Amino acid sequence: MENKTRNRILMVLFLGVLMGALDIAIIGPALPAIGTAFNVDERGLAWIFTIYVFFSLLGSPVMANLSDRYGRRSIYVLNISLFAVGSLMVAFSPNFAVLLLGRAIQGLGSGGIFPVASAVIGDTFPEEKRGGALGLIGAVFGLAFLIGPILGGILLLISWHWLFLINLPIALLVIGLSLRELPTTGAKSTHPFDSVGMVVLAILLGGLTIGISQITTSDLVASLASVEVWPFLLVALIALPLFIWLEQRAADPIIRPSLLGTRQLILANALSVGAGLGEAATVFLPALAVAAFKVNESTASFLILPIVLAMAVGSPLAGRMLDRYGSKAVILGGTSLLTLGMFLLGLFGQVFWLYIVSGIIIGIGLGGLLGAPLRYIMLNEASKQDRAAAQGMITVFTGLGQLFSGALVGAIAVSHTQDGEAGGYTLAYLCVGFVSVVLLLLAFGLKNRSQERSTVPTGTKQAPNLVINPES
Repeated sequence: MENKTRNRILMVLFLGVLMGALDIAIIGPALPAIGTAFNVDERGLAWIFTIYVFFSLLGSPVMANLSDRYGRRSIYVLNISLFAVGSLMVAFSPNFAVLLLGRAIQGLGSGGIFPVASAVIGDTFPEEKRGGALGLIGAVFGLAFLIGPILGGILLLISWHWLFLINLPIALLVIGLSLRELPTTGAKSTHPFDSVGMVVLAILLGGLTIGISQITTSDLVASLASVEVWPFLLVALIALPLFIWLEQRAADPIIRPSLLGTRQLILANALSVGAGLGEAATVFLPALAVAAFKVNESTASFLILPIVLAMAVGSPLAGRMLDRYGSKAVILGGTSLLTLGMFLLGLFGQVFWLYIVSGIIIGIGLGGLLGAPLRYIMLNEASKQDRAAAQGMITVFTGLGQLFSGALVGAIAVSHTQDGEAGGYTLAYLCVGFVSVVLLLLAFGLKNRSQERSTVPTGTKQAPNLVINPES
């Protein structure tokens, strides 16, 4: 495949991922206006995030599985279409229930965009160029969080509805380009879809998402014992072994047990949980700034720009380094920087210039851990017919880390903060620093560059029915 063709494919993937990432970045400014429009309090508004996160987590493995069965292009277009339909429903919702339904459809589509895009890169880019392509796609999130708040502020001058209507022309453009440029790549499975596994997975993820999101960090123990939390966590705990048992027996499982069958795959998924935890911990940086430097919330939000810029630079840089040095070296570097930045925040986060420096170090570190490096491992380790499923697993495990981070870091911060002091937040970042040390130790177990290049994905020889047809 020519470089020009690959570059056009990369542009299509870039635009689709950017659309999904922008929605995450600009939804925050719309919440007060939505609350006023539908007379909903803060707890009700939280469901705008919760239902989106749940369906995004569910959509990742389901859409990845469908992509492996029916081809990348058709499922990528389906994901973009679902996101557009959900955006339209949100924009014209007559009541809050319809708005939540629209957010659910948005999340279902969004959850599949990044895994399928990563699988397309694995299908169409040679190994020596995959890292750079994945790094460019990963940089989209940093770019989205730079322009998202600005775009959101401009659109809010018209109406909060336009924060969702803006997705429609972008979606139409991406769909048109996808139908023209993307290859119809995927293994055509004759096995029935794992509908029972999907239902149990939905129960498992739903229990975790609702249970964790209802935790009140100001009184963690009492919150865990409340009926708003423990029944949902118990349901998830019961559903987990049942889901594992079902997937081991399914002809075409939603999440393939083989994707946890090697040390490299187990380490990659474990690192994904830790990466999600570290990423979500940065959400509390503005709160630390307010407590430590006595600035207002608006100013504090601008103080996270260094970490966002660092991630936007670090992600494509990590991608290029992947092609040259391999995943182990990049992940070790990224995790080391993440660990250093978290400990600096924990120890010196109340010193302004060290707060800024720590954020830059953390941003570069996350760029070397999130996205490209872990997805690069999965592309190398998974068989061709399981590429999208492997990418979906990375998304799910990262999302679980983000869920746990919000609850645990928030609990530590609130329980040790009094009268607007910053001590609770710095203690929380110290704890994340120790988690990062564990990630660093895990990273030492990854394959080195020579071992990685000699890897032949399990099951590759069993995929003679793989269809790659860039012309159709």
